This record gives sequence, structure tokens and C-alpha cells, in this order.
Amino acid sequence: MGITKHIQELKLRVSAKRMFKALVTESHSIPLPNTIKSIEILHGDGGAGTIRQTNLADGSHVKIRIEAVDIDNQVSKYTVIEGPMLGDKIESIHYEQKFEDSSDGGCVAKIVSEYHTKGDIQLKEEEVKAINDRALGFYKLSEEYLHANPDVCA
Repeated sequence: MGITKHIQELKLRVSAKRMFKALVTESHSIPLPNTIKSIEILHGDGGAGTIRQTNLADGSHVKIRIEAVDIDNQVSKYTVIEGPMLGDKIESIHYEQKFEDSSDGGCVAKIVSEYHTKGDIQLKEEEVKAINDRALGFYKLSEEYLHANPDVCA
């Protein structure tokens, strides 16, 4: 199994606490109708070990296993175990995301992605970028929704 690691930071216009809630603890309450159809907990209570399925508007779904949730430090770890981004090359994708407030009232999301490939497959940089761009789209859509609705996840 090969591992490709990618680290990036994303500047967002809402606080770390609100982004953490929107993407981790209260993700089911953020309507993104053109992107997400529904979010279901298949197993667990939302904490470590929980299996969650996000049903996308295009008819596909993404299944994740939550590895850790640290509300005080606004850090979460989860693993994508099923979904279109895995394709025939990737076994799983491990994410760690940390949200830190910035001086302008927004926050910075620090995202570490580890792509665990099948066999000795090596991912091309453009393949990793395409998957990351899709994932970052959820951050930006959530940011837009929170910015337009200041009472949500407050």
C-alpha cells in the first residue's frame, strides 16, 4: 500500500467554532441542496467509531468513519471508506482537520490528507488535486451558507 500525503491551509470568513460545528458536529443542519441530499449516521453516536454516510445530489454517496473528535481544540479525524473519489486506485483517505481562529474574525482550516492506495499504486499530483478541490468545495459552500446565516452554528 502506498501513501500520498497532502497538507494545505484554507482561509475562511467565519469563526473556527462555527466551521467546526458546520463540518463536524452539526453537519446535518447545513442545507446544501445542490450538493448534499442527506446525511445519515449508520452506526454510532457521532463520536469515534461512528460510520456516517453523506448522500450527494448527483446520486452518489460518501461513507466515512470518524476516528476522533476534539471539540475543545476544534480538531477532527476521519477516514473516507467508500465513495466515488476512491475510484479503483485508492483504498481509503484519512483526513485530519483543525480550525484555528484568525485575527480578522474568520479562521484557518489546516487539512492533512493521506491517500492510502491499493497495492503499490502511486497517485499523480493532478489526481490528488482533483480530489482535494472537490473536498474543499464543501468547506467553501459551508462558509458561504454560514456567512449568509449568522445565527446558524453560533
